[in-house]
Amino acid sequence: MKNFFQTSWKLAPVLLLLVLGNAATARAQGGRLQVDQLDVLANKASQTVDVKLDERLLQTTWKFFSGKDPDEARIKEVLKGLKGIYVKSFSFEKEGEYSQAEVESVMSQLRTGGWSKIVTVTSKKASENLGVYLNMTGAEIGGLAVVSFEPKELIVVNIVGPIDLDKLSSLEGQFGVPELGIEKEPKKKN
Repeated sequence: MKNFFQTSWKLAPVLLLLVLGNAATARAQGGRLQVDQLDVLANKASQTVDVKLDERLLQTTWKFFSGKDPDEARIKEVLKGLKGIYVKSFSFEKEGEYSQAEVESVMSQLRTGGWSKIVTVTSKKASENLGVYLNMTGAEIGGLAVVSFEPKELIVVNIVGPIDLDKLSSLEGQFGVPELGIEKEPKKKN
């Protein structure tokens, strides 16, 4: 028993460093959600979309847009500052193929870490739920998350990095990002 306590006290600093390291890693990820736990749903889904574009891949993708076409120029401008685009989308043949626990594994992350819900759409008749969340660092948006769940569909979109909502609409329909209904504000006349 004495050896156990001696060994435990020697391990205490190491455990403390691991805990602090994990907290620092979580803080550094900012607007990044952990959604890999949803991968088990791919076996049940009739259709799966899985997009993982980290900062390195986004920089590579950014080079493919010439900037000559106005739409490409807007997309290139939005991609330039992003740290990642992550999409998990599952469509199922029948209801009940995913559990509330799987939805909760994502939703629990959105209740902490600087996330704020900015849009909620709920349809009790159609059993549809949609939430749009922003991760704020001071006055800057550090991430955006969209969670949509219906009886036969589950979608999680996570865009990480400084986001300009006016420019974000350029990503709708690109890289697995669904149409979010983001409209640019009309320019005011002076």
